[in-house]
Amino acid sequence: MDDEYHALIKNRTWDLVSRPSNANIIRSMWIFSHKENSDGTFERHKARLVGDGKTQQVGVDFGETFSPVVKSATIRTVLSSALSKGWPFHQLDVKNGFLHGHLNKIVYMHQPLGYIDPKYHNHVCLLKKSLYGLKQAPRAWYKRFVNFRSHIGFSHSRSDNSLFIYRQGNNTAYLLLYVDDIILTTSSDSLRKSIMSQLGSEFDMKDLSPLHYFLGIVVTRHADGLFLSQKKYASEIVERAGMSSCKPSTTPVDTMSKLSATSSKPFVVPILYHSLAGALQYLTFTRPDITYAVQQVCLFMHNPMEEHMHALKRIVRYIRGTLEYGLHLYSSSVSKLVTYMDANWASCPDTKRSTSGYCVFLGDNLISWSSKRQATISRSSAEAEYRVVDNVVSESCWIRNLLLELHCPIPKATLVYSDNVSAIYLSGNPINHQRTKHIELDIHFVHEKVARGQVRVLHVPTRHQISDIFTKGLPLVLFEDFRDSLSIRRPPALTAGEC
Repeated sequence: MDDEYHALIKNRTWDLVSRPSNANIIRSMWIFSHKENSDGTFERHKARLVGDGKTQQVGVDFGETFSPVVKSATIRTVLSSALSKGWPFHQLDVKNGFLHGHLNKIVYMHQPLGYIDPKYHNHVCLLKKSLYGLKQAPRAWYKRFVNFRSHIGFSHSRSDNSLFIYRQGNNTAYLLLYVDDIILTTSSDSLRKSIMSQLGSEFDMKDLSPLHYFLGIVVTRHADGLFLSQKKYASEIVERAGMSSCKPSTTPVDTMSKLSATSSKPFVVPILYHSLAGALQYLTFTRPDITYAVQQVCLFMHNPMEEHMHALKRIVRYIRGTLEYGLHLYSSSVSKLVTYMDANWASCPDTKRSTSGYCVFLGDNLISWSSKRQATISRSSAEAEYRVVDNVVSESCWIRNLLLELHCPIPKATLVYSDNVSAIYLSGNPINHQRTKHIELDIHFVHEKVARGQVRVLHVPTRHQISDIFTKGLPLVLFEDFRDSLSIRRPPALTAGEC
């Protein structure tokens, strides 16, 4: 607590002023936690002073809000691109990052408990810098960082607001910002040291050495690339569900499972359901094999039933048996973009909406995937499939633009593999029929990309349609085959010197 308080005073976070009349005074609170290492062992005690953002008033204490969170697909794309060039990865942490932001609104806060000035005990803190807990704190910190990055030569990515790119001659660097955590990869070690020195001159930085533990994800470097694992996080989910000794399941969802909103009695502890389903969503960062199953249980967050909880427990049982599994990224070429897409027509028993699923490979690496229920009802399987073609072409266009900013342009057309002949025909022959008038915009968008040679929609046999894993439950043999195709495997055997 002393360290936190003195850091705030040194940073000139506030001025003590007389309590104004008719002003909103927010509370100050102490938050205590245990900082853990990547293996779950105790590192240190941590105390943080935060402002109670719940008591802030919109328009009075804060305006617009924003949090600098880099997209997961951007992280995997940058990692894949840097791996193909053999660049190292470094991890940085901005100490008390939010405290660097300047406030543009007048905010008053009560003095922190235990540190009330005896001479001015009726005074309040007039905040000059942002504080954790304030609604505008992430936006203020992000604005401060963006203003500084131009001074050290970084440009702002238009594809992702939390990606910054440095390019001077043969020197190139990528910087990923996730709130106040940073991943930095550079073309040379001297450039890395120079950038870190410049960042350290402006912000209080902590060098966390080569990338190894980021956002709860353990990153292991090996001879062929990277292994991303959330084993510790997955174990915590299993423990939170009270299923540490349960019998593992071989697949996360039954082949015939189609959950309904009214098929059973309401689950008696909905808050447990909400907690576990939300935690499973973050686990899909490195476990795309559970994406479809998690998407299905998340459809019923508003009113979970007992049947839905049984489906959620099956996912936990599957995780229990595959704790060590994670996502592999390899040092492969990034000159081609290949996508697979599928739709399960009218799969929802309540709304008759279809389920869309796709996955995107950059070289040999899986960088993006999705499983979601379509927003409208499709009147045919071809229509449902074509809506997914539109979605995956849109995603691939975004990735191509991102790679162009990373100075890694894709010279070849994006390959889109579908097992629906009608959807493939529509992509190259935009003939208007009565049955396709309502998806005319989707057809024109895809056809334009096909006509320009940026996209090719090709047929793939259903047996090799990898994206089926994102739209339906599969038999064990097929599920394991597709899971392996997504590079979801056990950790690699490490040799001496690797970590």
